[in-house]
Parts: sequence; C-alpha cells; structure tokens
Amino acid sequence: MGDGKGSAVRPNHHQFEAFAYVVREGSFSAAAARLAVTQSTITQHIAKLEKSVGTMLLVRGRDGVELTPTGQDFYDLADRMVALDAEVSERLEGFNAMQEGRLNVIGNAPQPALRIIARFRQRYPDIRVDFGLHDWTTATSMIRSRLADVGLITDAPEHETWERVHIERSHYVLYCPADHRLARHDEVSLKDLQHETLIVPEKGSLTQRLLARTCKNHDITLTRMVTMTTFPLMCEAVLQGIGVALFLRNSSLIQDNIAQIAVSEMPDPQDTYLIATKDRTRLKLVAEFINAAVV
Repeated sequence: MGDGKGSAVRPNHHQFEAFAYVVREGSFSAAAARLAVTQSTITQHIAKLEKSVGTMLLVRGRDGVELTPTGQDFYDLADRMVALDAEVSERLEGFNAMQEGRLNVIGNAPQPALRIIARFRQRYPDIRVDFGLHDWTTATSMIRSRLADVGLITDAPEHETWERVHIERSHYVLYCPADHRLARHDEVSLKDLQHETLIVPEKGSLTQRLLARTCKNHDITLTRMVTMTTFPLMCEAVLQGIGVALFLRNSSLIQDNIAQIAVSEMPDPQDTYLIATKDRTRLKLVAEFINAAVV
C-alpha cells in the first residue's frame, strides 16, 4: 500500500545504459549509433532518468556533453552496470565476444600504446580500437572518471580501484638536430639551455610538471619555451630548426638526424603503466589487451 504521496519511478537498465553511452561516446547521436537505436530513444531515456533523479545529469555544449556533479556520481554507477552487463554477455557468448567489439584506449605515452595496439590487432583484427593521445592530467582524469577502458600513462598514480601493470621504463632526454652544438655531448644541463628555445608538450603534461619542479629545485629559469600538442610535431619542429625538445627517450620511430642527450638534472627513470579499473579487467576485451601488453 502507498502512503498517499506517490513514489518515484525507479530508473531502468535501458536508461542507465543510454546515459553511460552518451557520456562515453560524447554525444546523444553517437550513443544512439552505438546502441543501434534512434536518437529520440536516447533523449527519452535521459529525460526519464533525470526526472527520476530530480535534477540535471548532463549539460549539452558545443564540444559535446558535460556531466553535472550529480551526473558524475550517477555515471560511475551507470558505467559499472554497463561493465557488468558486458561481462555477463562475454560469458554467455564465449569466443564470439572477441569477434566483434570496441575498445577505447587513451594514453600520454604514444609509443608503448601503439606497440600494444598493434599486437592486439594482430590477434583480434575484428575488434575496433579507438586511441586518443592526451596530456598527463587529462589522461589520468579520464581513467578516474571511467571515460576510457584502458590507459597507457607514464608516472600513473595509484588508486584502490585500479589495476596497474608496468609496461616500460624510460628517461628524459633532450632532442636536437644531429648537427646541433649540443649533439656531441653525452649529457647536458638545463643551464645550457637558457639561451635555447625549448620545445615541450602542452600544458597539463607530465613533462611540463616535472620540468617546472626541476627548475625550481635547481634555481634555473628558462624563458624561451614553445609548447606543442604531440611528440611527432615536436620532432618536426626540431628538424625545422625551431628549437630543441624535452621528452622521454625513444618516444618515436622517427629518429633520423636527431640526437638524444641525457639531462643531468633529470636522471630519475619514468615508468609507464597500463591502467584499467578492476571491474573492467574482468572483461575479456580488456584482459586480452593486457595480455598483449605483457608479452
């Protein structure tokens, strides 16, 4: 018997699923395509879910959708439910689960990510792999917010809900043209770069964070700096004579006419990890991706 005040309608599985995929895919239309339903169906599911919750969960913007604070809380629950649903489907379908599917991989370390993706694709050519390269801050945030299945992150923080698999270790080096005055040295100091233009990754990167800390600790001021979005672009800029670049050793297969020199103030190794939430590592897709990473 009711109390005369009525009761809220509980959200159903389809509403949570629609909500999770709108967030993961970035738009209502992309979620509809992924779930093979109409966009109006997705819109109705979200509207009913927001009505049940009693507040907005999503804000539509020019660049896609953004979560409200309440939306973030509900997204964590919705994505866990979708992961569990995927695990059940994989158990029921067996090997067929690996004949089709999709994996969202992100990273701030391009080379290890691309190597693992190549090995995974050789084993499972029918699986669609989406890869996005982001700065350290964004990549870490995306894993924390469950916006990707797997992350390849250098200096990844530890978290109680994450699995963290060590992939490789590297050091920071200075990249410069092979005929540059510094190219003949085995090691350089950041002090040697005070009159050079230094190319670094964009704001939010691990490189910028560590460089700022190192300069502060050694009382070094570098004023001629240029930021660029990707390491291949940084390499091209070095070859074009724009400046010298700071990045991890062997970050690209493009090494012709470029010297890599150790930096005396930055001797500590940097470890790259494969990161995934523990519930997603139970999914066969993610588990097989991890297997491709550790061979």
